[in-house]
Amino acid sequence: METWVTFITELSFPIAITFYLLHRIEGKLDVLNESIRILPEKMK
Repeated sequence: METWVTFITELSFPIAITFYLLHRIEGKLDVLNESIRILPEKMK
């Protein structure tokens, strides 16, 4: 049981940071996708 607790405590921080960064990047990627989608229309 102790190995599971150690395993979870060692992995929880990197997992939390990863989800936080993915959440922040998601909004920026949405804006980038929309800009790329509109670009051909603006170039006409």
